[in-house]
Amino acid sequence: MKDLNGKQPPRVCADRRKTRQIDVGGVTIGGGAPVRVQSMTTTKTGDAQATLQQIKELATAGAEIVRVTVNDEAAADALPAIVAMSNTPLVADIHYDHKLALRSLEAGIHKLRINPGNIGKRDRVRDVARAAADKGVPIRIGVNSGSLHKRYQSLHRDDPAGALVQCALDEIEALAAVGFHDVAVSLKSSEPREVVDACRRFARVSDVPQHLGVTEAGTLLAGTTRSVAAMSVLLAEGIGDTVRISLAADPVEEVTAAFHMLSALGLREGFARVVACPTCGRVEVDVVGLAARVEELAKDLPSDRIISVMGCIVNGPGEAKAADLGIAAGKTKVAIYRSGELHRTIAKEDLETVLLEEIERLK
Repeated sequence: MKDLNGKQPPRVCADRRKTRQIDVGGVTIGGGAPVRVQSMTTTKTGDAQATLQQIKELATAGAEIVRVTVNDEAAADALPAIVAMSNTPLVADIHYDHKLALRSLEAGIHKLRINPGNIGKRDRVRDVARAAADKGVPIRIGVNSGSLHKRYQSLHRDDPAGALVQCALDEIEALAAVGFHDVAVSLKSSEPREVVDACRRFARVSDVPQHLGVTEAGTLLAGTTRSVAAMSVLLAEGIGDTVRISLAADPVEEVTAAFHMLSALGLREGFARVVACPTCGRVEVDVVGLAARVEELAKDLPSDRIISVMGCIVNGPGEAKAADLGIAAGKTKVAIYRSGELHRTIAKEDLETVLLEEIERLK
């Protein structure tokens, strides 16, 4: 994406860390593949219709892989139909009961996520690994600070990030002991700095691809901020092969936020960029409402488009000239710029109608 001066922004990310590659239902992770965007359904998986509808909504928003909880027999019973009818690769989220992992594999799931803190004895993990190997299904070792096995609790008190890393390495070794190497790892905490520390340390000692995330990050604004605070640091250092921004919100928001983050770092194409002034007493139009409306309408535009919504004449003309489409509001009139040139001046009451027409022309 070009900046407002029409130039390519400077590269801010280090070369991507070289990791082994896994395949999740035809979507590759690691090994030079793009940083993948994931999310998770919030429905009861036993309700196949509701779950499929949410998977579709997430895929429409751009999610490349979707995780579903398989937490009981009802979820396991519904899984074959969900997998069969989904066009998006699915991950079965498994806790406590390794038999649900085995049933998920039989249902055709594309990837397993197991939590080493609660999946049970190592022989159960090995049984799952052997079954996954037979199906060609990768496993994500999902280490979480909130559910670490008791054997790591003492270490976690002294070295929180070190405990996450050691747990992951031990689980990788246990899977390797039965010849299973098709793995990814996530090292999650609700503390962003702990996540950064753990992921950096793991990257120094392993080529296993990393799924980045801050667990229980929070509501839409706070959760996005905390997640991006951790992930942008790691991604800029070349660490991270797939991401999820976990939010207490509509999961579609997770996908949108992830693409905005990756686009800002120059790692993925995202959405058309809407530039809007932060507003002050000088504004002559409802910039906040108008910018939100424009952002929604611009979702279908090519990602290299820039739309500027400026509420007064101080910076408005300059910003508008640098955009593919821009407005600069005055007291009674609004200047419309197209590709840096003044296109026309309209009455303020006609602004929304004209903007809609101009956005359509950018498609």
